Amino acid sequence: MRDETADIAATNAAQFRIVLVTGPSGAGRSTAVKVLEDLDCEAIDNLPLSLVPRLLEGPALTRTLVLGIDVRNRDFSTNGFLQMVQTLRAREAALEILYLDCSPDVLLRRFSETRRRHPMAPEDSPQLGIDRELALLAPIRRNADLLIDTSDLTPHDLRAELARWFDPGGPQRLAVTVHSFSYKRGLPPGIDMAFDCRFLKNPHWEPALRPLDGRDPQVVAHIATDARFSGFFDKTLDLAEFLLPAYIEEGKAHLSIGFGCTGGQHRSVAMAEGIAASLRAQGWAVSLRHHELERRGQIGAASEAARTAKTGVPG
Repeated sequence: MRDETADIAATNAAQFRIVLVTGPSGAGRSTAVKVLEDLDCEAIDNLPLSLVPRLLEGPALTRTLVLGIDVRNRDFSTNGFLQMVQTLRAREAALEILYLDCSPDVLLRRFSETRRRHPMAPEDSPQLGIDRELALLAPIRRNADLLIDTSDLTPHDLRAELARWFDPGGPQRLAVTVHSFSYKRGLPPGIDMAFDCRFLKNPHWEPALRPLDGRDPQVVAHIATDARFSGFFDKTLDLAEFLLPAYIEEGKAHLSIGFGCTGGQHRSVAMAEGIAASLRAQGWAVSLRHHELERRGQIGAASEAARTAKTGVPG
């Protein structure tokens, strides 16, 4: 039987959005926390992990709670962070991980321009610190609900992008992430709805298409020759269009839709691209993740998210 404190924490978490903001030093975490505070969120930066559960045991939340998590905190660890997220979500917490990413070369330039020491290598070169921190944060990056690459973003651009996802005065408060993945590696964390694409015609068996992926028009055209593709796409899109307004009425802040296939390269990618583009065209805030392509180094998740946010056109 849960005690009264746990019940209070669960009630708070179930009703209000909790956003953990993290990412490598120099990527804009502190700036993001300040921007979200300006968007009427309750914001606390550099909070030790051990204090997060205790914070949620306090008075009931009255608005979105934003917590900046820094690797420099004395009790920070990757496993500790992920275990804390798992524990809070088990209490039905409406909890999201916002990861502010940035390319290593831009991080190095920013440290060089400001002449700051890197917190992960204060007595060595910033490059060493950057490499250490990116390796430390890699598991958290893979589990992020929303990835924003700040490599090419000005502070003004970052503010606009965060407002698109978190402004309570915006036309829609539901953020959608569409994933592609390989069933060989299992479902990505946090998927709300998963669709199996393995019944569709597989481009893998065509030598000319095998090295390509589902973003290529040739691959899409090949999959579309399957008589079941059009119906599957239309019915899936229709289901998403039907459910999204219902989730808004329910007060849900984030929805993850996943498409899986055997290798996570062709069919799932094509479906994810198409559904994301269709929802984006209707005005939904949509982020796109291709987990297998990211793992293989064929695409940078954060770069893709930032580029689609700017252009509205997936790669």
